[in-house]
Amino acid sequence: MLVSALLTSLGINSGLCVLFFTLYSILRKQPSNYEVYMPRLLAEGESNTSSLFNLERLIPSPDWVKTAWQLTEDDLLSSSGLDAVVFMRLINFSLRVFLFAGVIGVFVLLPINCSGNQLEYVDFTDLSNNSLDVFTISNVNNGSSKLWIHFVAVYLVTIFVCCLLYYEYKYISQRRIDYFLSSKPQPHQFTILVRSIPVSAGSGVSEKVDSFFREYHPSTYLSHIVVRRTNKLQSLIVSILLIHLQSDPNQQKYKHSSCFGLFGRKVNLVDHYEKKLEDIEENVRLEQSEVSLAGEEVRSAFVFFKSRYGAAVALHLQQSTNPTHWVTEQAPEPHDVYWPFFSSSFLRRWISKLVVILACILLTVLFLIPVVVVQGLTNLNQLEVWFPFLTSILTITFVSQVITGYLPSLILLLFLKIVPPVMEFLSSIQGYISNSDIQKSACSKVLWFTIWNIFFATVFSGTVLYKVSLFLDPKNIPSRLGVAVPAQASFFIAYVVTSGWTSTSSELFRIFPLLWSLIKRPFTDSRDTELEVPGIPYHSHTPRILFFVLLGIAYFFLAPLILPFLLVYLCLGYIIYRNQFINVYAPQYETAGKFWPIVHNSMIFSLVLMHAIAVGIFTLKKLPLASTLVFPLPVLTLLFNEYCRKRFLPNFVAYPAEILIRKDRQDENDPTMPEFLDELISFYQDPALMPIHYSGNSDRLNRPLLSSVHQAEV
Repeated sequence: MLVSALLTSLGINSGLCVLFFTLYSILRKQPSNYEVYMPRLLAEGESNTSSLFNLERLIPSPDWVKTAWQLTEDDLLSSSGLDAVVFMRLINFSLRVFLFAGVIGVFVLLPINCSGNQLEYVDFTDLSNNSLDVFTISNVNNGSSKLWIHFVAVYLVTIFVCCLLYYEYKYISQRRIDYFLSSKPQPHQFTILVRSIPVSAGSGVSEKVDSFFREYHPSTYLSHIVVRRTNKLQSLIVSILLIHLQSDPNQQKYKHSSCFGLFGRKVNLVDHYEKKLEDIEENVRLEQSEVSLAGEEVRSAFVFFKSRYGAAVALHLQQSTNPTHWVTEQAPEPHDVYWPFFSSSFLRRWISKLVVILACILLTVLFLIPVVVVQGLTNLNQLEVWFPFLTSILTITFVSQVITGYLPSLILLLFLKIVPPVMEFLSSIQGYISNSDIQKSACSKVLWFTIWNIFFATVFSGTVLYKVSLFLDPKNIPSRLGVAVPAQASFFIAYVVTSGWTSTSSELFRIFPLLWSLIKRPFTDSRDTELEVPGIPYHSHTPRILFFVLLGIAYFFLAPLILPFLLVYLCLGYIIYRNQFINVYAPQYETAGKFWPIVHNSMIFSLVLMHAIAVGIFTLKKLPLASTLVFPLPVLTLLFNEYCRKRFLPNFVAYPAEILIRKDRQDENDPTMPEFLDELISFYQDPALMPIHYSGNSDRLNRPLLSSVHQAEV
């Protein structure tokens, strides 16, 4: 790729960023767009919804940047939780890494690369017609002593990243404990989920759970609630929701009873749908009674304890001589529970995991199609072979620059948009019991999918079998990486500009929510529309940042030119995501920083990948001693990772006993604890068994659908 193609891509994306920022600064001031750009403030009643015309609303202003910049970590923690703090610390961590690497790369390595003549001399009088390869390590002469500077840079950055990783892991681990100690009593802290409960003929699940825990945990056991099958109830409640929307008195009130609604007598829609609501609600009431009384129990139960320590002991001890019985796991927060898979059998969960694995493999293979297309777009000669009728158009300089510099990255960006929701769906059928676990699983899937399909599939051209064969012959991986990775430097620089800058700016502009708001606005009354405050999709944003960090670490000594563009991307993300946490996203769940181990593992992988590339590139550059001296780095990095795994990871899996006991002792003086423990059962009732409030007959529906005895057997 020529410098001119990169400059074209840079100009297009810079223009888009400026356009998005300008439009956002205007549109966010319009009251009709508050539900798009500040739904959180609107839901909390902190936004002025006055519809009076004000000329100031048409003038873009950067005041939101100042507000986002001034947000402190403690403010973010109190408003959005520890997960938001961890997400922002990922961006801060990346900024520190690339500020350090950028100083070395731009001011030391880049001049060395340009001074070489292995490929060609740099023509500074006509810079735009130079190839981007002259700014990479490929342009340094083979066997040159200057390559030792690159060797030292690899060591320095590795040491710096490991020191930062240790500090961040330690800091977030301590933050996690402090956050736990300062929190109010939470239902999930006193609760565990027990699955695969063995039930003999003639006895129920509830009686079995009660007798088991009274016998083996007599001093700490409090009560329990059995999970029940509610599939039919869920479908009935969905029907109620749909009909409730149709019976909105603000909508059309009458229709004709004949075909097409043109002739015949008029029917009052409100009365018509109210009658349907009453009928279905009665069915729900009967079904709930049947579920409770007929004993449609699943062999799972939420078990409650009098203390956090008691719950932890029951959680981590094997309950039976048969490890497949009385399987325990930590209960999620009540609003984080993902109910559909509680009704699934062990066989169904096992089959679902196999299906998910096969689906991920199939999706990975299919995604190679757009990757191959993108690789063709970066090569004009290949394009002329595929589409000979475009030869005359491709001779136009601007067109060829757009196609080779901007279009490939844009196509990949659009295809990648479908990956996070697909991976979230696959994780949801894998058997997880909480939305947070689903998102953590989806986060890992999206990350490794992106690394394989965008990095390795782009670097190693060829068939799928060829790509697989590379990893079946590990001893040749470094040499092949040394050849292939530098050759794709220009593509990934353009990818950072196109995908990174554009995706971050579009996150601020919120294109799809804005379009949806504009489409539905003529057909809905904003006063009667329930405002939904979104939660940040960590499973799509975190892998994107981690992938760009991988590119930066892998290419910092190969093509230092990528570093300034990464720094711009991270600076944009730093401001934009802080603004989104203030105005848009509200916490949907709290894992207390459990995403950080994913971040840490990704950083370690990026470092080891850089070391493998360094071994290969120094070998190709006829510097075998440097290649040999790099070998200790991945070994030391993996040993460092093992130390961190032993030192910090256990605190992310479970809280230590001293912390649990200290917290329990603090609660002994809390007068509200008895009432809190009495209400534990009510927190984990299936929503399908809860009272519904949709029809106009409020007196009839406000009474409990089931007695407390039927809703929860204790």
